Amino acid sequence: MEHTDMNPHGTTILAVRRGDHVALAGDGQVSLKDTIVKHRARKVRKIYKDRILVGFAGATADALNLYDRFEGKLEQFNGNLVRSAVELAKDWRTDKYLRRLEALLLTVDSGNMFLISGNGDVIEPDEGILGIGSGGAYAQAAAMGLVHHTQLDAKSIAEAAMKIAASICVYTNENITMEYL
Repeated sequence: MEHTDMNPHGTTILAVRRGDHVALAGDGQVSLKDTIVKHRARKVRKIYKDRILVGFAGATADALNLYDRFEGKLEQFNGNLVRSAVELAKDWRTDKYLRRLEALLLTVDSGNMFLISGNGDVIEPDEGILGIGSGGAYAQAAAMGLVHHTQLDAKSIAEAAMKIAASICVYTNENITMEYL
């Protein structure tokens, strides 16, 4: 994803599923070029009757536009995450205006987890762990290690992995917002 100098840059969003529980965490840092302009941004939310979690990485205005469109799809398809994700990805890929949006969405419900992109991607991870944004790979790797070598719950894994990512990625901080199902 290419960013211009004025777009907010960098973030870390992480989803972790463990058993019947899922946690979605996001850091709070917003940066413009090499300057931190906000420490406590809220990049993860509960939507659709508090049954769906969604987080974003990328340009804030673009992500908020996509949140609104995604919520519309959820309303249209009665909260069906799979159908809503596919339909949003189709629209995003084919609509001339939407194609310009620079963001990624990570969506989660009680049984599904998807990365949705403007390339038409609707990707479901193999292991129930998914990270996006500049620190996403660090958080995902840390979470995978914790899932494979500890008995921690989803919330504890997400929190620990986000702290690890914040210690590595300069675009990620430890002001974590977390939502659970």
